[in-house]
Parts: sequence; C-alpha cells; structure tokens
Amino acid sequence: MKDALSACWPLLVGIALMMLGNGLQGSLLGIRANLEGFPTAVTGLVMSGYYVGFLLGSFATPKVLASVGHVRVFAALASLASTTALIHAVFPDPYVWGLFRIIAGFCFAGLYIVSESWLNDAATNETRGQILSIYMVVTFAGMAGGQLLLTVSDPGGFQLFIIVSVLVSLALVPSALTASPMPSMEQPEKLGIKDLYRISPLSVVGIIIVGVIYGGFFSMAAVYGEMIGLSLGQISVFISLSIMGGALLQFPIGRLSDKLDRRIILLGTAALAVMAALLVLQTQSMADKIWFMVAATLFGGFCFPLYSLCIAHTNDYLEPGQMVAASSGLILLNGFGAVIGPIMVSALMSQFGAIAFFLFMAVTNLVIVAFTLVRMTARSAVPLDDQVDFVAMPVRSGYMAVNMNPESEEWDEEDEADATPKMSKASMSILEDIDSDDDDEDGLMDDGPTLWNRNG
Repeated sequence: MKDALSACWPLLVGIALMMLGNGLQGSLLGIRANLEGFPTAVTGLVMSGYYVGFLLGSFATPKVLASVGHVRVFAALASLASTTALIHAVFPDPYVWGLFRIIAGFCFAGLYIVSESWLNDAATNETRGQILSIYMVVTFAGMAGGQLLLTVSDPGGFQLFIIVSVLVSLALVPSALTASPMPSMEQPEKLGIKDLYRISPLSVVGIIIVGVIYGGFFSMAAVYGEMIGLSLGQISVFISLSIMGGALLQFPIGRLSDKLDRRIILLGTAALAVMAALLVLQTQSMADKIWFMVAATLFGGFCFPLYSLCIAHTNDYLEPGQMVAASSGLILLNGFGAVIGPIMVSALMSQFGAIAFFLFMAVTNLVIVAFTLVRMTARSAVPLDDQVDFVAMPVRSGYMAVNMNPESEEWDEEDEADATPKMSKASMSILEDIDSDDDDEDGLMDDGPTLWNRNG
C-alpha cells in the first residue's frame, strides 16, 4: 500500500480536489435552481446536460490527447471547468445553465480520463489493485465531502460557486508540478452493444438502469431534499451519507458475490435497495430525521454497488484480455442511462411531488430484480471456479479506470511470452456464438480498448 501511495499521491490529491468541486457543484446547482424558480422538470433537463457532455467528452478526449498531449489537455479542461462554475452564478438562466452543464460534463470526462491514464501508467502488476481501491475511496470521499461544503455559505450568493472554481483550479497544481512520463496511447477497439448483449443481457440492461438511477439521484437529490423541507445542513448530510453508505458496503457485497452465484447477490442487493427506498419514503415526513438518514445510508449502501456487480458479472464470461473492452462499453451504456435519469425523475416529481423521487428509485431497482429473475431462468450460473474476483469500481469515473482492474492482467509480464491462457466453459459458449461470423478465432476483444499502453 505504501508503494502504491508513494507512486501516485500527487495525482490522488488532485483527483480529491476535483471530486470535492464536482460533488459540491452538482448539489449546489439543484438548490440554486429551486431558489431561482426553475420548474422541477426544467431543472432535470438542465442537470442531464452534464451527462450529455460526459458522453461527448469520453469519445472526444482520446482523439485530442493523441494530438495535444496530457498536460495541455488537463490544464485546458481544468481551466474551462473552473470557468463554467462561475458562469452559473453570473447567468442564472436555464438555457445558459444547460449549455454550460454540457461543457462541464465534457471537461470532467476528459479530466477523469487523463487522471486515470496517469494512474494506470504509474501502476504495476503488484500495485494496480491497490491503486484502484485507493482511487475508488478517494472518489467516494470527494463526492461525499463536496456535499458537506454546501453549508459553508449561502447557496443564493456567489461564494460557493467561487469555492467550486478554486477547488477545480487547485486540482491542476499537483499534476502540473509532478515529473511524470507521458503515457503512450493506442487506438481503442470497439465493441458493439449487440455483442455486449450477447455476452451478458443482464449486465447490459442492469448497467443502463443503474445509470438511470445514478443520474437521477445525483442530479435531483438536493431538489428532493428541499421539496420535503430539509434544511441546507440536512440536505448535505443526507446526500453525503448516501454516498458513504455505497462506499462502505462495496467490498462486503463484492466479496459475498465471489462466493455465490453473482446473480443472486445482484438480485438480493437490488431488492434491498427497493426496500431501503421504501423505508426512506416512510421516514421522510418524520420530525426526527435520524431514521430518514439511516434509511438513506442503507439505500446508498445497497444501490451504489450494483454498478460494480454488473461489470463483474460480465467479466465472469470473459478472458482477462477481453475485460477492458467489455467494461468500457458498459460504462458508456451507463452514461446513456444517466442522461435519461434526471429527465424522467424530474418529470415525475413535477407531476406527483417529492414522493416520486424515491418511488422512482424503488421501481427502477425493482426492474433490475425482475430482469435478474428472468435471466436466472434462461441461463445457468457461471461455475464458481470460473468467476473472477469482484473489483469495486468508482461510480463517477472515466472508462480508463477499468484498465487498472487487476483481473484484466492475463499473466505476469515476465511470463507473458510463454503463457497460454485457458478458456473457461462459460467464455467458450459465449465467444463461439459471437465469433461464428468472424475469421479471428482468438476472440472478439483480444487486446481490449486500451487507450494508453503503460509499457509503451
């Protein structure tokens, strides 16, 4: 752990600052939109712009990096993201905010990808799992900590927007002052949605629905808090505890999924998220908010691990060299779901009030439960010996994070030339179907969509 931290602590400090700013900005805009009199449905449309920009940035950043370089791209995106925070305060108009939420999403997608490529380049076979775990903790802590900054000043003023701008600007300093070799790049291989669905229908449907849930939650949780009469401090604690609940239960749930049919754990976790959402509905009107906060923590604890469970379930059907391609595709599908989430939940809240927020969370998790049951009757379980180890993935990240997954290492570097990978039965049955029209017998995604090759 010490070696892993010493290799990349400046990058992690920058990422922590970036996550603090981004976490604060998301909730701040929801509260400020309400203060400015934006209709709830309009607020949802505005907030969905972030995820539109995030998708655009995920596609565009690798091409820009190839021609401009990491340091310049990081500096430019950090400066632009810092500027967008201030413009929200100067021009409180839904059209302006919608445009600059798209720009902010574009910038943060690029910042995540650049940061993750540097982390991936600093990792070795021995430390990559530790670095990914630390990165996940930093992202969760940053998002949770950003919520607590809501109480520093009045959301109706300029100060909190200035704090966001300062935090994002400071995120540039550790990376700019660190002597680090430039990560090399490879063109990403593509994996179509149809092929992903043939590998694991459950993971594709699940990851899209999880994106809908996460997009709706992070965009509209602050608006929901105001609608049920929470104070500013209670809103910040409510969202922060939900995030921390997800961080705390990631590893216990993941380890349990390594010992059982992962679909059972996915089903059970989603079912518990349904019950936790209904418990929030039952406690939201209580004068004493302790039980409401406990219920919100449980909801986050059961809901946020679903993202990593879906990725791990897909990896159960793949060989290590194929995992990066599949996981990258799933993360992008999750982004498409996140665009839809704020629009759907805000429209329902506008029509039915605050009760629609967690009712929507319950129903969407119930869809995951139902589809998991359907898939369990359609396909036999992967043998436990063929299941890969669960790896907790950051909820908000670029798709370079999957390159740090230690399960994607097929063999040790020194044995690479002589190693012969073994194909599991589950992998063979899936890949034979996919490769039936393909002349390449080695598989669909031999090398994965690695954007940067750490070894040059």
